[in-house]
Amino acid sequence: MRFSSMSPVARGIVWALAAGLSFSIANAMLRALTQSVNPLQAQFLRYLFGMIPVLPLLWRYGLRRLKPDSYSGQVWRSALHTVGLMLWFFALPHLPLADMTAIGFTNPLFVLLGASLWLNEPMSRARWLAVVAGFIGVLVIVGPGISGTGGWYNLAMLAASPIFAASFLLTKLLSRRDSPAVIVFWQTLLVTLMSLPLALPFWSTLTPMNWLQAIAGGMIGTVGHYCVTRSIVATDISATQSAKFVDLLWAALIGWIVFSDPVRPSTFAGGAVIVAAIAMLARHESRNPPPVKA
Repeated sequence: MRFSSMSPVARGIVWALAAGLSFSIANAMLRALTQSVNPLQAQFLRYLFGMIPVLPLLWRYGLRRLKPDSYSGQVWRSALHTVGLMLWFFALPHLPLADMTAIGFTNPLFVLLGASLWLNEPMSRARWLAVVAGFIGVLVIVGPGISGTGGWYNLAMLAASPIFAASFLLTKLLSRRDSPAVIVFWQTLLVTLMSLPLALPFWSTLTPMNWLQAIAGGMIGTVGHYCVTRSIVATDISATQSAKFVDLLWAALIGWIVFSDPVRPSTFAGGAVIVAAIAMLARHESRNPPPVKA
């Protein structure tokens, strides 16, 4: 009841924070998996086992109630996501989790531009200030450690950002007619099917640990997508973009625990800036909610 009494923006930010934590855990599992198998095989396995949390939706609602308003929209969205994933998985085994996450922070810039141009979402001064403050926090965190040695892998991760942004914007459009359950179900199913022919030529035998990494990464990744979709449904997509910057804190912590990636004091300094920006945005928009669209 307390959660439902929060403003739509605050609920959207909470869902976005939960999504960031889920994706950081899944990314760690998948990064470990790609040390042993081809990235395209890892991509297929991630979405294959990502179907496990989706199956209860199919059992509860049945295929008829999960029918989307637009099959073509679901196919286009899944195709965009599949292309972005190919670039993302290509770079994943070669970049530290924190650097990978930091490069992904270019995604909100594309999302904000697209939301303003194509979805006609209002961009208040508070939202811009929160995003700018969050980006400054990111610079504080990654500035001392960015080396530029990632080469093509950095470029591949960067190229994935506008593709994922287009996928998220299309999700926002689809969410006007389809529920989060419908969107997550069809994305998981279609990306699995689209990834299978890409993975087959590179297939290799999995160890028991590989199976565990694939199952955990797939299931937790799907939970992350559900949280993202609930965040998008709760409020304007541009209102939650500053929360994306907290993902770097998750990535730095998990990278340190799992892969012994170094954690610099600047990570926590920048994190304080980011959390303060999110808290101020949530407080501002709960007191000054955006006008309801006619």
